[in-house]
Amino acid sequence: MASTLLMPKATAVWLVDNTALSFDQIAQFCTLHPLEVKAIADGDSAQGIKGMDPVITGQLTREEIARGEADPDYRLKLSEPKVRVPESKRKGPRYTPLSKRQDRPNAILWLVRNHPELKDAQISRLVGTTKSTIEQIRERRHWNAANLVPMDPVTLGLCSQIDLDIEVQRASKGREPAAPTGDTLLPAALTERLTPETEKPDRDEEELDPNAVFAKLSALKSKTPDDEE
Repeated sequence: MASTLLMPKATAVWLVDNTALSFDQIAQFCTLHPLEVKAIADGDSAQGIKGMDPVITGQLTREEIARGEADPDYRLKLSEPKVRVPESKRKGPRYTPLSKRQDRPNAILWLVRNHPELKDAQISRLVGTTKSTIEQIRERRHWNAANLVPMDPVTLGLCSQIDLDIEVQRASKGREPAAPTGDTLLPAALTERLTPETEKPDRDEEELDPNAVFAKLSALKSKTPDDEE
């Protein structure tokens, strides 16, 4: 089984701040888009994420970083983990250690603000909470609402970046595009179903009397040049 980088965004933050690697190299290593890495460098993204040193976690070596800094075309290679931990399939709500439960409301507030597309059941799976708690935080009715600070649940260790990405992807698939408003063009799928409006006959054609037309023609033919003068 291929190794997977842990906490890619946090790793990208650290690489941007502590190395001379290019945006493309960091994006390739962290499986992000180069523009997202640029946004991290500009301070427009991942502001609440603390950088994680991939060297300390054993996912990257100093020698590998040096090779990348020396050659912009070099692609960083993820180090093989020394210990392989088998993946366990989790059923039911996520268990949250007692030491981290106090951070759970802050994580819920971060998810509600940054990923409004997530359903309560998805947030519950990510951080191990109840729907009533989510509703209280969403509606600012939580007993400690005034002191809550939005914090990334990945940084807090309440869930993995992979789990968060999966839930966001699931929520995005279920969203329907918003209906057009104002003087905007309708989508082609809607215009194809529209029935063309039948043209209404001109009022003059509808009320045309054949007898009157023949009478006028006869009158014109019976006129003499003297009559015209």
